[in-house]
Amino acid sequence: MAATEQTRAGVFNALGAYFMWGLAPLYFKLIDHISAGEILLHRVVWSCLLLFILVFAINKYRQFFSILLQPKVLFTLLATSLLLASNWFIFIWAINNNYMLDASLGYYINPLFNVALGMIFLGERLRKWQKFAVGLALLGVAVQVVTLGSLPVISLALAASFSVYGLLRKKLAIDTFVALLVESLLMLPIALGYWLFFLNSSTSNMFNNTVELNTLFVMAGVITTAPLLCFTAAAKRLTLSALGFFQYIGPSLMFLLATFVYLEPLAPAKLLTFGFIWTALLIFSVDSFKHTAKRTITK
Repeated sequence: MAATEQTRAGVFNALGAYFMWGLAPLYFKLIDHISAGEILLHRVVWSCLLLFILVFAINKYRQFFSILLQPKVLFTLLATSLLLASNWFIFIWAINNNYMLDASLGYYINPLFNVALGMIFLGERLRKWQKFAVGLALLGVAVQVVTLGSLPVISLALAASFSVYGLLRKKLAIDTFVALLVESLLMLPIALGYWLFFLNSSTSNMFNNTVELNTLFVMAGVITTAPLLCFTAAAKRLTLSALGFFQYIGPSLMFLLATFVYLEPLAPAKLLTFGFIWTALLIFSVDSFKHTAKRTITK
């Protein structure tokens, strides 16, 4: 495939991934009468099944079995699986309890959290404008604390859990789908145990549900794996800096859905916080683009 075609395919896959992530709240709103815990267990169970089929279909099963014989890797993946499960639960709960704006803010903050963690744990140095961008983001959070009297807990929890997850996963040279399959398998006993012994709802027995509801439950696995397929395909064809520009599509779609479709109230203080974060991300993105372009010219 020619370079231009590779790039074009990468762009379409990146758009597909981030559009699916951004529109995922539409799916969760369809089952917002179901508890977040019950939705989460279905997400784990059906993701596990789909990923198992996928890993064997793309001949990654040797790497999968080799990981099962590495206790240190499994221990790290256990930690990442708990972080991922926490992130999924918080996101589902936020969407289904009308905190989509907070979820959107969390994924806007996430790239800046990644930068901070890279500086703290990986010894990465921030350039002048990067420091300014992180400072603006902190100021945006402080504005909400002062004006509303509370931290944006949901936003910070989503950003922190996913950033730490990314930091731990960065240290593992494992195929994305294989790692996610192992993580899902590690979550599976907890999900099944909750389903069989603790869940007591009118929808817990799938034999008593409508076909439509059971289809929605199974779709939780597709919602997890489909954007990941597109993202992985995009990552193979685009540079990380190019891919980074697409990451704001997801939270932007969530923001639009929350504001114009689900009519969540957007308090002036919260809008001001968004303004600080948007400005910070703009500065950060422009600085990254200039730095990447400069490095390309000097090569």
